[in-house]
Amino acid sequence: MACSSSPRPTKVQEFHVYEINERDRSSPAYLSLSQKPAHSLGDLVPFTNKIYTGDLEKRLGITAGLCILIESKPEKKGDRYEAMYSFYFGDYGHISVQGPYLTYEDTSLAVTGGSGIFEGVYGHVKLHQIVFPFKILYTFYLKGIEDLPEELTAGKLVEPSPSVQPSPAAKACEPQATVSDFTN
Repeated sequence: MACSSSPRPTKVQEFHVYEINERDRSSPAYLSLSQKPAHSLGDLVPFTNKIYTGDLEKRLGITAGLCILIESKPEKKGDRYEAMYSFYFGDYGHISVQGPYLTYEDTSLAVTGGSGIFEGVYGHVKLHQIVFPFKILYTFYLKGIEDLPEELTAGKLVEPSPSVQPSPAAKACEPQATVSDFTN
């Protein structure tokens, strides 16, 4: 008996998401499990931050996850973490990622799955650190899903800089500046 199913889409879809810690969520929390004065192996950093479209005109939702300290790198003025977290996009669903998070240089994490329109997604996401730990630009390279809605991909990317800010309407979560049922 033959199975008739259409193949998963292999087209790479690129889209951008800004993660901004507006310092209003008590995030990140630093849990020093090592009980050492310096950051050490096994310390945990749970976090949640707000996310916006690449043009900073729409509030998408939040990130939520956990980083485990693998190695402190004083010579690079940073740390290496293993990160596991999700991006929540309201009614569109979520994307989960996992991989290295280096506080001192750009990294790439694996896209491990998703829900809603992201069900079956795979690929990777480039993490571009702008201001640690307050501003990050993510560039997703997604495969395995239908075309992304224009609401997520429209608009011109705001070039990353320490001064990037969401539009006043997106920051205020005005209805025209959020995705439907966004996670706060």
